[in-house]
Amino acid sequence: MSTESANINLAPCADCGGTGWELVEGKGVRPCRCKRAVRGDLLLQQSRIPTRFALCTFENFNPHCMSLSRALMTSKKFVDEYPIVDVGLLYLGSCGVGKTHLAVSVLRELIRKGIPGLFYDFRDLLKEIQDSYNPNTRNSELKILSPVFEAEVLVLDELGASKPTEWVQETMTHIINKRYNERKITIFTSNYLDITLGSAYDETLTDRVGVRLRSRLHEMCRLVPMEADDYREMIKNRRGGRFTS
Repeated sequence: MSTESANINLAPCADCGGTGWELVEGKGVRPCRCKRAVRGDLLLQQSRIPTRFALCTFENFNPHCMSLSRALMTSKKFVDEYPIVDVGLLYLGSCGVGKTHLAVSVLRELIRKGIPGLFYDFRDLLKEIQDSYNPNTRNSELKILSPVFEAEVLVLDELGASKPTEWVQETMTHIINKRYNERKITIFTSNYLDITLGSAYDETLTDRVGVRLRSRLHEMCRLVPMEADDYREMIKNRRGGRFTS
């Protein structure tokens, strides 16, 4: 349990007296903000956000170049406009530029608004599905995929990271098509770009997921390019006394 969720105030709420409903003069009652806060804490616990990223927020994201500033602005606007949005977000950039940080920040802010969402590292999700084929396990593929299909908002981190075998391709297509057909909002991150120029990889996102799936992602998401140096490497160099601004 996170520090945030552990520090729930147990004293009766001054606004609703512990009923969970607050009076709005001339309009009746509405769910109290204390009720929304408790719901947010519960949803946050259930979101599967990894411990490493549990405290990622817009406030502690460092937009140290124009591209990252635009990505931060796009992410905040997405949260502000939700649920009046009809596409998700696709963060593309090399390692260490903060794609997962922003994707988690968006998810956390939506959860604070009472919107349920889930985080999955795509590689871990594939491993869970593969493990379900073991007759000694009690999990079925459907049991694993049901929350992925049904989540109101889903973050799929590291799209394209797994070797694109026929099974991986079929599984990616199944998941993405299902959410596309159900008009579910999905947020993706990937280290693979649309072009290889300036990338650490000699393959594009299309090479990793296929032409048809890349086309589907164009329909499902707004592209958020993140062009910057590896922030982790910058911090490492700074600590070693080699960082220059």
